[in-house]
Amino acid sequence: MKQITRITVPALVLVLGATGAQAACFVEYKAKRDNPLELFHDTVEVGGDCSTEDATARVREHLAREGLTLLKVLSVRKD
Repeated sequence: MKQITRITVPALVLVLGATGAQAACFVEYKAKRDNPLELFHDTVEVGGDCSTEDATARVREHLAREGLTLLKVLSVRKD
């Protein structure tokens, strides 16, 4: 049975080293965890460069520490 849940990562900005001088980037993504299959869809704020490549790398690294696999970045937008 597939379970769709929503994960929130409130400390993501701190984990990724964001500072007040940097523009905030909001990344909408889909991720999964296997055994049992869990699907996640969320939007998180990350610091640093707002390029798709940089934001994807930051989210992928953080999700891996949480035991999740990034499936797709849906959007990256600057605040």
